Amino acid sequence: MVNTIVSATSGLPSPGVLASWSPELSGDIDIRILADGSWTHEGSLVQREGLVRVFASLLRREDDGHYYLLTPVEKWRIQVERHALVAIDCERTGNNGDGVWQVLLNTGGRCNIGGKYKLQGAGKDGEPFVYLPNGLTAQISRAAWYRLLDSAVIEEGRAYIISGGEELTLGATD
Repeated sequence: MVNTIVSATSGLPSPGVLASWSPELSGDIDIRILADGSWTHEGSLVQREGLVRVFASLLRREDDGHYYLLTPVEKWRIQVERHALVAIDCERTGNNGDGVWQVLLNTGGRCNIGGKYKLQGAGKDGEPFVYLPNGLTAQISRAAWYRLLDSAVIEEGRAYIISGGEELTLGATD
């Protein structure tokens, strides 16, 4: 199973290409991703959805825990309040055990759930999230979480979904 974020805008780098870039740090830039998933630059909300999509396609979290916007020759550190992205919806493709769950991100991208892109029922802030390529995470919106719960199998005190034949636990039912 190939797990990728599909660019919502053509011509943007794939997560694999972005992972291969290793420029030196250019410095800090006053861009912040707020807890609700909105982006600001120098304190002002970024209004252009296309610009946010481009920035999101260039975003990586590194082992030092910081987030960076990258090009092949530049690397700018930005601030993220909670998660870099928000999973605003989810859907299942395929049938039964062969089906794969995908999250739809607030930037228009999609990512399969499962394999190394696990669901986390509750993070340090108590909110569910999913791991994404390039060290990123996406908070799962209430609507998306309820859709997952509505489709969950309830068995032996736990709720789970099946994605790509893999059981992914959503949480305890007790």
